[in-house]
Amino acid sequence: MSSIEQSIEVNVPVRTAYNQWTQFEDFPHFMEGVEKVHQIDDVRLHWVAEILGQHREWDAKITEQLPDERIAWTNVDGATNAGVVTFHKIDDNTTKIMLQLEFDPDGVAEKAADALGLVKGRVKGDLERFKSFIESRGAETGQWRGEVTQDHS
Repeated sequence: MSSIEQSIEVNVPVRTAYNQWTQFEDFPHFMEGVEKVHQIDDVRLHWVAEILGQHREWDAKITEQLPDERIAWTNVDGATNAGVVTFHKIDDNTTKIMLQLEFDPDGVAEKAADALGLVKGRVKGDLERFKSFIESRGAETGQWRGEVTQDHS
């Protein structure tokens, strides 16, 4: 497994940043390679992406979600990955977003891309595009304020 940790400060309140992150179907607007995210229900997501020229689909499950604090997930099938994103109030109009991602590179191309730091660069770019997306709008496209606990099935 490979691990990546990245963070970024965005110039919006923590509630706005968190609310936007709950809009998973908007991820293709700022995540490179993500073609579609379909939210099946409150905790299940279906992802469609192109990774290094390879079409990939997988399902993920949200394992923990605390409004304005954190969202954690893991794959159910397909691409092996898990992670957590946390939201930290810097001041009333600034939020630090910290993303921790674990994934298992599949095949020679993905292992090489990981070793060369290309995956880390992509994650950093995704956070920068999220920053531009939310700051240019000034408001979230929607919100989900529900809570998911680790024992949620």
